[in-house]
Amino acid sequence: MTGEPTFVDTNVLVYAYDADAGDKHHMAKSRLEALWHDETGMVSTQVLQEFYVTVTRKLRQPMSRPAAREVVTTYRAWPVHRPVVDDLVEASELEEAHRLSFWDALIVVSARRSGARILLTEDLQESRRFDGLLVVSPFGSPP
Repeated sequence: MTGEPTFVDTNVLVYAYDADAGDKHHMAKSRLEALWHDETGMVSTQVLQEFYVTVTRKLRQPMSRPAAREVVTTYRAWPVHRPVVDDLVEASELEEAHRLSFWDALIVVSARRSGARILLTEDLQESRRFDGLLVVSPFGSPP
């Protein structure tokens, strides 16, 4: 599955920039480097917003706001999904049908709308499928 369009969830992005995350840091960073190399990474405004808040407020060693803004800015090179009202409605239906959190459901909707084949996250069950979207943990073997 190398080279497949891959949507990156917030947790993966955060681990890639959190040096205190140990093995998860190295694995997430490696996955992101591969996506940059293959030009197959995708995110949403939700992911970038959550990333910014998490790395500037919730890490043991928070990132400076200017550094976090710089990271966010680099991801405009990737396709960035901007959820609209229809996406919110679909996420609420997915939340209800699959017993997901609303925010996880919105990630799934954004990934599908982006045309991703893989959703790289640790928040959903590994190998779960949502139509043509496959959930992959960044901490398992490479897809």
